[in-house]
Amino acid sequence: MTEEAAVPPAARLVRDFVNTFEPQVEEESLTTPDRLRDWFAARRLIRADARLRPADLAVARTIREGLRAVLLGHAGHPADPTAIAALNQALAGVPVRLTFTDGGHQLVAAGAAAFDQALAQLVDAIRRCGEDHTWLRLKVCDRDTCRWAYYDASRNQARRWCSMAGCGNYVKMRRASVARRGRTRPATAGDD
Repeated sequence: MTEEAAVPPAARLVRDFVNTFEPQVEEESLTTPDRLRDWFAARRLIRADARLRPADLAVARTIREGLRAVLLGHAGHPADPTAIAALNQALAGVPVRLTFTDGGHQLVAAGAAAFDQALAQLVDAIRRCGEDHTWLRLKVCDRDTCRWAYYDASRNQARRWCSMAGCGNYVKMRRASVARRGRTRPATAGDD
């Protein structure tokens, strides 16, 4: 099984939503309401002809960056309390209701607005991650310039980087370089 195949669909949705912005290169995927609609439509969360507003885009970005802060906490780092407060405020405006089906239950939009429907499905994905115990496996990269979201499929859930070959290798090489420089640094009069 590939690493990607190990990621449950609900966790994949949350991870991919957080990754619509790549901090390392400051690349924003959600640049307009239409781009947001296209992202949701590609995942069948709303119709492709839905109309979203600039305010919807602002809320989506607030939720995304709040989730990034939460996932940073999952990786063992202090989460930005301002981002989490903004996340909670944005989620308070998401109108959802609990619906029961033959197969269980889910959160669905309480209204008919396309944006509300998409957000309800995102919130339900978070709920499913909590239920199947995958929520804490969603993390962001330990490399402070990266912060890419990933799913930690390791047995002991101790993975720290989005990619060992990329960020993990970079961080380890940097630490080794600093250690080498520290060992070879000549003593100066101020050193004790």
